[in-house]
Amino acid sequence: MITTNRRLSVLPSPFVIEHLADRSAPVDDSWFAAVRAPEGLTVIREAPPAVVDGQERWIGLYGDDPHELDLPGMLAAVVGPLGAAGVPVFVTSTFHSDLVLVPQQRFTDAAAVLRTAGHTLVETR
Repeated sequence: MITTNRRLSVLPSPFVIEHLADRSAPVDDSWFAAVRAPEGLTVIREAPPAVVDGQERWIGLYGDDPHELDLPGMLAAVVGPLGAAGVPVFVTSTFHSDLVLVPQQRFTDAAAVLRTAGHTLVETR
């Protein structure tokens, strides 16, 4: 039987998400993840120390239980309960796991929802 209860690391720094319509690659090495798509580049960076007006901060949850690419339900097990609770997410995936970002102001709600769903959150901050 496959279990989809995840062990999620809470990454130590908050992130910001940028959309760069006129770029196909980041301009520097300060990015955490970058995805190129037809409409431009999406870049996830560690948030700067000072809050920038209008720039939402996100908390990263990363599955520290690597799994095969063909194992079904791993991401759905995390985003399903969050969606049902009305917690927004932004997701990007790696070869080994998924990075799920939740708005910083909703992190307490997200953590409670995920724990109730059977997931383990490991604070690394």
